[in-house]
Amino acid sequence: MSNSLLPYDQLCLRAREVRLIRDMGSTLGWDQETYLPPSGVAWRADQLSWLGAEAHRRFTAPEVGDWIAAAEADPARAAENEAEAELHQANLREWRHDYDLATRLPVALVEEAAQAQAHAKEAWVAARQSSDFSLFAPHLGKLIDISRRKADCWGYETCAYDALLNTYERGTRSDKLEILFNDLRKDLVPLVAEATSHPRSPEDLLAGHYAVEKQQAFNREVAEAVGFDFQAGRIDTTVHPFCTDLGPCDVRLTTRYDESDFRSSLFGVLHEAGHGLYEQGLPPGFRGQPAGDSVSLGVHESQSRLWENHVGRSLAFWEIWLPRAAAHFPHLSRLTPQAMYLAVNHAKRSMIRVEADEVTYDLHIMLRFEIERGIFSGDLTVQDIPGEWNARFHQLMGLAVPSDSQGCLQDIHWSLGGFGYFPTYSLGNLNAAHLFAAAQRQDPAISPALAQGDYAPLLGWLRTQIHQQGRRHLPGDLITRAAGAPVSSEAMLTHLRTRYLS
Repeated sequence: MSNSLLPYDQLCLRAREVRLIRDMGSTLGWDQETYLPPSGVAWRADQLSWLGAEAHRRFTAPEVGDWIAAAEADPARAAENEAEAELHQANLREWRHDYDLATRLPVALVEEAAQAQAHAKEAWVAARQSSDFSLFAPHLGKLIDISRRKADCWGYETCAYDALLNTYERGTRSDKLEILFNDLRKDLVPLVAEATSHPRSPEDLLAGHYAVEKQQAFNREVAEAVGFDFQAGRIDTTVHPFCTDLGPCDVRLTTRYDESDFRSSLFGVLHEAGHGLYEQGLPPGFRGQPAGDSVSLGVHESQSRLWENHVGRSLAFWEIWLPRAAAHFPHLSRLTPQAMYLAVNHAKRSMIRVEADEVTYDLHIMLRFEIERGIFSGDLTVQDIPGEWNARFHQLMGLAVPSDSQGCLQDIHWSLGGFGYFPTYSLGNLNAAHLFAAAQRQDPAISPALAQGDYAPLLGWLRTQIHQQGRRHLPGDLITRAAGAPVSSEAMLTHLRTRYLS
């Protein structure tokens, strides 16, 4: 690398190298989730471990710190105009934040984490299939220990869990989340009780056979209509739905199928397509730079929940899409759009988070948040988790958990070391309702366009206000700038009451 380059330009080149390595790891990770044969897991763990460590080494090299310091000392030197200077300032702010965190982690710990995660994912799949938590418990214990050591390296004021939360949502603390979730619980518990007893269209209206290949065809139509670019993405099948970007023009969605219920895959695709639209809408030409990256999981999740729930479960959506659904699944032709709308918004207490309705969904997140806080405060051991999960779930939902696979093993996140990830789902719900209300208020063309099945105005607003901003603003500031006010629970609760109690 030429020493004649300005420090800022050196940073851009190094950031691109690091992102190339991380994208290689993402590609191998996607393959592990979709097509890797079981016997290839051990070597894949070595590959992912090496790539993760190499990306870490390159980004935490001493010269990177020197370049950041030099660019901070003369921030306007590499910029030709005010807009470029603002972009450079944002990049430097985020590089400094990321570098300070990354340099506190020893390379050996990064390698150990990558190895442990690769093996833990396979152990989780086996444990979930056999509904036997004991198969996953040793791997989970190791990941918890690694996460504690990471938190100690990063530092924290009151509890280790705060350090983990901050890796997903800057500025978030567990005590603030506790207040937020307790406030939400006060409104949600009575809302759930009323919504689940509210007369609704019976779900057996949807009874029938939904061939996987027909679900795939319908899902693709819907994803393409809302704006997902299949020249720069695809949909595959996996145990747990997810979205991952492997490059600036390569975004992968996955879903799972139930031949007795098309809603699982459809809303899974709409959810992941929301993530995919965000990735496809990031500003081009900045791959590796913070300006070209998504800002936080709470904002990312707002995009998936907005498209899945505020668009995909609306009456306007089904007035357009029921005829197309019936073309693939003829038995649905007996339904009216209103009946379909009621059926896809049927509120009930259920076991599985990813298939929960909007009213009960955040209770699932509160449970996981409480379990994670207990783990990292030392109040809970790994062995306590199944029993504690089952007891708390019964208290929240009034349901007895029949098996580990429908309880504490249902989500993949802990096998990825993703402690602190779950709370961002509820933050995403709040952000989604807040942004959707703001978009309709700011652009009067959006609502009538949605009624005609035209999703371009809404997507255009999100592109401008959220996607193209990258990490130029901190998460809370980005939401406030887009919506005109900080996020609160008001828009979400108004939406839930309108949809489920009217």
